[in-house]
Amino acid sequence: MELLTGLIGDLPAVAQVILMLSLVTVLGLALGEIKLGGVGLGIGGVLFAGIAVGHAAKLAGLSLDHAMLDFAREFGLILFVYSIGIQVGPGFFSALKRSGLALNLMAAAMVGLGAATAVAIHLAGGLPLPVVLGLFSGAVTNTPSLGAAQQVLKEVGAAPEMLALPSLGYAMAYPFGIAGILITMLAVKALFRLDPAEAARAFEERRRSDVAALETMNVAVRNEALGGRAIGDLPGLADCGVIVSRMMRDGRLRVPHDGTLLQAGDVLHLVGPKPGLLRMQSVLGPESDLKLTTKGTDLTWARVVVTNAQVLGRSIAALNVQDSYDVRISRVVRSGVELVPDAAFRLQFGDIVNVIGTPEHIRQVAGVLGNSERRLQQVHLVPMFLGILVGLLLGSVPLAVPGLPAPLKLGLAGGPLIAAILLARVGHVGPLVWFMPPVANTALRELGIVLFLAVVGFRSGDRFVDTLVHGDGLAWMACGALITIVPLMAVALFAHLAMRLNYLSLCGLLAGSMTDPPALAFAGAMARSEAPALAYATVYPLVMCLRILAPQVMVLLLA
Repeated sequence: MELLTGLIGDLPAVAQVILMLSLVTVLGLALGEIKLGGVGLGIGGVLFAGIAVGHAAKLAGLSLDHAMLDFAREFGLILFVYSIGIQVGPGFFSALKRSGLALNLMAAAMVGLGAATAVAIHLAGGLPLPVVLGLFSGAVTNTPSLGAAQQVLKEVGAAPEMLALPSLGYAMAYPFGIAGILITMLAVKALFRLDPAEAARAFEERRRSDVAALETMNVAVRNEALGGRAIGDLPGLADCGVIVSRMMRDGRLRVPHDGTLLQAGDVLHLVGPKPGLLRMQSVLGPESDLKLTTKGTDLTWARVVVTNAQVLGRSIAALNVQDSYDVRISRVVRSGVELVPDAAFRLQFGDIVNVIGTPEHIRQVAGVLGNSERRLQQVHLVPMFLGILVGLLLGSVPLAVPGLPAPLKLGLAGGPLIAAILLARVGHVGPLVWFMPPVANTALRELGIVLFLAVVGFRSGDRFVDTLVHGDGLAWMACGALITIVPLMAVALFAHLAMRLNYLSLCGLLAGSMTDPPALAFAGAMARSEAPALAYATVYPLVMCLRILAPQVMVLLLA
């Protein structure tokens, strides 16, 4: 042991830090893979491996460079929250509308109840505020919240020994934070005798009735009043969200354009939501049995991905590709959602465009739109670091909030997150594209959280065992359990009894409100349904922002 300590001590400071990070990461990820009853620590294993290595380093008398540890921790946090913002940004604002509003209000209530419980523990139990901030973050397994707590304590001038307490509280509350959400899901299921399979069927039935999925219909033009009328001038076509993607005339399949003049006997292939198709059928004529397939014709169709920076933000009409190349753009898939594009539809990076035409014309359109697999998988580093720069500047801006004694700052956790959400929503500015391939996003996010947790655990290791065995560790664990279970049970009961929320959606709401991917996986394993994931994605962005802001508000009110 002494020999190993001596060898490590002879290494340069940078090598010592990298050695520690590598060791903690390997041990932590291996620990996270161990599952009991199908549930494991996941990425949280890195925190506990860091605690163990930190404790061993204390016993061996090893000390690492604090400035380098601080850099690794803060840079990891920035990478983590920025990649989250880029991931959720495109759907963030749509999640706040209509159907998502109720879910987000309940999720916000859960954050508020958790903060209120933590404040009550601080005031009634006399626990130091830094400990309570750590318990608040660990009870909901939210690492960016811990980062925000440490950042705001540093900004208000907390002593160095106080800055170590949040990570201790986090580690004490973390285990029940993982278990508490699963206990809540199972308790609601048992208490009300709910069947996940039945909930999945009910969800699918409701979604089919609510969502206007795109369908197709072949309609024969029998309305003689439409003879000589241009397709683009058909009454109600745009309002119905319907597009004419193919046309059969005199037994020959053609590419229709907005300026194409109709004739009686034409058969049109319509694409749009079912109500819109039925409305257009009443205008045009009866449904036709003809199959307007491209097989055996000189026409075909292909999916083309928008990757050319020159076309981003431009409308389909401005590009003029349909008339110039005699093709028809029938639908666009954006973020997994099928859309019917009109002439004013503006393209974004990563849009998948359905194009109908001859193979040669489709190749020409693909050249205009980009269709580059390499560019689609490329990480755009200049926009990425520019986004981080904007986030750091945004995080340093003081925000005056009525009722608070001092301005709020988004800090290193909130600034990059908000900047990434806004930039991902904008999509691009000129040639700069805020798009990140999913594989790259996942890699950066996991690298960031591993760096952060490794340093936090290592820094906590020298005090964790003493606090647990000789200090107030068990009492802290009990307080953390209260912060976990009180908001979960209150919101779960309200969502089921008052809102009549589907059980699987309720599970997704709970998992998203706790920003807990293992809980989402547990909910998804109950039944084959997208309900938990959809609810999780709906509330996740707002909850992440609130959990980062909550520690700052608590410090400003209580410090």
